[in-house]
Amino acid sequence: MEFNDLKIFQTVATHGSVSKAALELNYVQSNVTARIKLLEKELRTPLFYRHKRGMILNPEGKRLLEHSRAILSRMEEMIHIFEDKSNPSGVLEIGIVETVIALPDILSSYYSKYPNVELSLKTGVTDHLLQQVIDMKLDGAFVTGPIRHPLIEQVEVIQEKLVLVTKGETFSIEEITKRPLLLYNKGCGYRERLERWMKVEGIIPKQIMEFGTFGTIRGSVAAGIGITIIPESSISDLVANGTVFCHSIPEPYHEITTIFIWRKDSYISSTLHCFMDEIVARKRLELESLPESN
Repeated sequence: MEFNDLKIFQTVATHGSVSKAALELNYVQSNVTARIKLLEKELRTPLFYRHKRGMILNPEGKRLLEHSRAILSRMEEMIHIFEDKSNPSGVLEIGIVETVIALPDILSSYYSKYPNVELSLKTGVTDHLLQQVIDMKLDGAFVTGPIRHPLIEQVEVIQEKLVLVTKGETFSIEEITKRPLLLYNKGCGYRERLERWMKVEGIIPKQIMEFGTFGTIRGSVAAGIGITIIPESSISDLVANGTVFCHSIPEPYHEITTIFIWRKDSYISSTLHCFMDEIVARKRLELESLPESN
């Protein structure tokens, strides 16, 4: 068994398809099929249920997937140990919820200091990004916190205020029963806060329209299609020119904390370590800029 066989196996398991795995790995399909069959022969057990539309892991395949992730992760750790700590390079995969206002400053500083790092950003809702970090598909992620999970470490990035945003200048909570709510998909921290508030108030929304991108939500609210909930800082430009209006949300639903998470038992590469240093440095500057209390 070779390490590359485990990588091929993981890719097929992820896509549920030999053809898609071959495309990602830039292999011919026959080679991928042959390596999977050889792996099954060496382990003396089938690893997949095969059907017309693809392949699904069977119980033995699921066991191997768990072990293969651990093995390949350790292999990557060994490689990272020999990196040049003062000049990190390679790929750093980071997840983000789209409204993280602190991100541009962190990225700008990081890019200027470590130009050899290839930074890959993947957007999503909090629940999805959390699972990606747990599955070691992301090095870390900016999500809505706090997160309580035994495998996750976290550091606070920024605290913000959630607001309801509408096209009109006036608003009452009853409007939620008359106009559509424009929200991210399930798993979004902002949506979870709004749903908790509506449940307490006994409010049933007229309609929930789900969107995958922040830009689409902004544009739809500006067009008067419905109401949304987002951090106040992320909509300040449209508020300033009178395109939309913000409306307060009562405690304890209006405060939101963005955190950066990573898997606690994973090796922290120099690329990730330096990235977290930038987060901490930005937080320190933010605290230093606050007025002193008497």
